[in-house]
Amino acid sequence: MLLAENIVHFTRVLRRAGLGVGTDRMLTAVAAVQAVGLARRDDVHAALAAVMLERHEQQAVFDAAFEAFWRDPKLLEQLLYALLPKISGRGEKPRAPRSNRLAEALAATRQPPPAPPAGPQTAPEEVQFEAQFTHSERERLQHADFETMTAEEYAQALQLARELPPPVAPVRLRRHEPAPRGRIDLRRTLQRMARDPDLPEPARTRPRRATPPLVILIDISGSMDRYARLFLHYAHALTRRQAATVHTFTFGTRLTPITRCLRHRDPDEALQLADAQVPDWKGGTRIASALREFNRHWARRLLGANAAVLLVSDGLDHDDGGELGRAAALLRRQAHQLVWLNPLLRYEGFEPRAAGVRALLPHVDRFLPMHNLDSLAALARELRRPALRPSPLLN
Repeated sequence: MLLAENIVHFTRVLRRAGLGVGTDRMLTAVAAVQAVGLARRDDVHAALAAVMLERHEQQAVFDAAFEAFWRDPKLLEQLLYALLPKISGRGEKPRAPRSNRLAEALAATRQPPPAPPAGPQTAPEEVQFEAQFTHSERERLQHADFETMTAEEYAQALQLARELPPPVAPVRLRRHEPAPRGRIDLRRTLQRMARDPDLPEPARTRPRRATPPLVILIDISGSMDRYARLFLHYAHALTRRQAATVHTFTFGTRLTPITRCLRHRDPDEALQLADAQVPDWKGGTRIASALREFNRHWARRLLGANAAVLLVSDGLDHDDGGELGRAAALLRRQAHQLVWLNPLLRYEGFEPRAAGVRALLPHVDRFLPMHNLDSLAALARELRRPALRPSPLLN
């Protein structure tokens, strides 16, 4: 009974840290620990990891939580405290710094200290909270990586992402529109003079400007989970501002259009509708098949009038038989510009070693980072600069 209660506490900590650990996995974890026994620490670690983790990216958070639990049970309300003397191999190892999500999850398990009783003459202290972000807080969140943010910081980042400007600026068209100043419109001027010979001012026109279409392809595989969800909030804000020109798709193992979902006024409800429509969230990645499907069914309808394509992905895919390179080349020929936003560019020593990255790079106009709010804010500035092709990373 004590074993089950302690694993319940451990499951709650993992859930607060952002891992999707449900009741079914908690029950399986109890059975797994009973099967391997409590004689060795590594066996318990392997058994819990095997049943509680969905993907490899969650391993770091799980290891940090497990390490904190076995070293100091009081951090997790004495998790498996009675079982510690039975486990061998608890050698002292250098402690790695905990992630922000884990620190927040561990802090949530501690009970707040009771407030001291107020004296007969002590007036209750009034506490007021400022809802607006301070300048320093905004600046810190602008440079913070989405993956290392706490849950509270991530929620604030979602709000700030919805306030960012659109990445594409209106372009000048060949057609003109009436204007108080500009070039003289000879035809309209003559028509007015036929009705009123004493016309004081000639009619004038100026070039018409329109926002070009924007197509967003978002990778929702397991390694892109946090980045994709925040970028979806950014895409929702863009869709609400210019609904007719923004088209959003998600892809993991298949391509799914979610533009209609993002047109909902409330961002949380919009993403819930998208979650219900997307069947392959946090699954594998098939970039080549997703691009082929987009080229076949959607490209002719959407990629016109200087349309730009934003590909949000880490590019971790196998280029079997060169299919990814051919699909990217066809997409590049149909789009005005193809922009690749990759969170892996946050690393200074990034090199295009993966097959998928090397297949995509020759066909993109711009290769930009996408890991914090500052990189999203810089997206509009980058798209106004002349593009350099091919990417210098392949030279």
